[in-house]
Amino acid sequence: MNDVLPAEMGAWRHLEQVARAVLDAYGYEQVQVPIIEHTELFKRSIGEFTDIVEKEMYSFQDIGGDSLTLRPEATAGIVRAVISNGMLRGQRHKLWCAGAMFRHERPQQGRYRQFHQIDVEAIGYPGPDVDAELIALSARLWRALKLERVQLTINSLGTPAARARYREQLVEYFRAHESALDEDSRRRLLGNPLRILDSKNPHMAGLIEAAPLLSDYLDEESRLHFAELRAALDSMGIPYVVNPRLVRGLDYYSRTVFEWITDALGAQDAVCSGGRYDGLIGQLGGEATPAIGFALGMERVVALLRQSGSLPAASVPDVYLVVSGERAQRAGLRLAEQLRDALPGHGVMLNLGGGNLKTQFRRADRSGARLAVILGDEELDRGVAAVKPLRQEGGQIDCPVEMLAERIAASL
Repeated sequence: MNDVLPAEMGAWRHLEQVARAVLDAYGYEQVQVPIIEHTELFKRSIGEFTDIVEKEMYSFQDIGGDSLTLRPEATAGIVRAVISNGMLRGQRHKLWCAGAMFRHERPQQGRYRQFHQIDVEAIGYPGPDVDAELIALSARLWRALKLERVQLTINSLGTPAARARYREQLVEYFRAHESALDEDSRRRLLGNPLRILDSKNPHMAGLIEAAPLLSDYLDEESRLHFAELRAALDSMGIPYVVNPRLVRGLDYYSRTVFEWITDALGAQDAVCSGGRYDGLIGQLGGEATPAIGFALGMERVVALLRQSGSLPAASVPDVYLVVSGERAQRAGLRLAEQLRDALPGHGVMLNLGGGNLKTQFRRADRSGARLAVILGDEELDRGVAAVKPLRQEGGQIDCPVEMLAERIAASL
């Protein structure tokens, strides 16, 4: 699990602010759901034979004897919240949340056991128009973040019935080549054979390439849905690649699935993944309701932002208040608050912890502030403060305290 230190937080804040603005523009409302849910929720939604449920969940028994789990993803919790709070009954919702998720994976660059996601869900929309708009939303987010090294891949998983027919053929194919399967794939063959297609083992690449294609088993309605999605993406000028091996690792997906991938982060190439889950709400006890969503990996997007150099400049104070003398130090607290009141949107940093003038000016320079305001006991007696530019040429001038905010505003 990973610490995020102050030097990195600017990138995180930038991502959150840009994402919030894009989501607001598309009419999505923010929700919060618990970090802990009943274990059974994830078993029923994600699937008992997925890697997440079998190997990666942080589950424990609480003092009352209930089996609880730190959420490995957010969709199941949002669906549970929609059902338990009576938000269905023919209603439609556009929702999003952000926060920590937990999976006991092997830590590596871009993959941590505590990681953070922005999760976006459209509930009650049958699509494919909402599928296209949700993908357009994610494309707009990349543009707003000035990220270019991302590529959209899409596929259709069809209905559960079509997938069941395909599953039979896939199991038959891999059983005929079982000696060539690695240990993970043999285990998946018994419970979740579609996940074998997602194997990153290079020794199995040829075997996977020759496997039957899901697209050959799609029902007609799913074919039409996928064709309309592609036509909508074409009309919006959003480039994509159809990847017939894209299956996603969660059992609840149906029809449209998509991933945004990058070649800039090594093995962890997926930065945003999602798809349609029309059967999940009914499966968890709610009214049968169509839905689609995606999750964006914040650590990976932050890594892309830092690598691309597209981050805005770090936030720095506009004014550094230098104080010298016992009375000036006390008055400095009051003056700093007065300046913050009078200059909304401008940062005012007060020197704290003492120090001679040389030390304080060194701190002021390190802060990045554009102006220093100097208040000493002698200035206090005269009712003035000195203003000195720190980033450009210019001499120090005295200014009456009552006109200080106006002078600073003009200088900035």
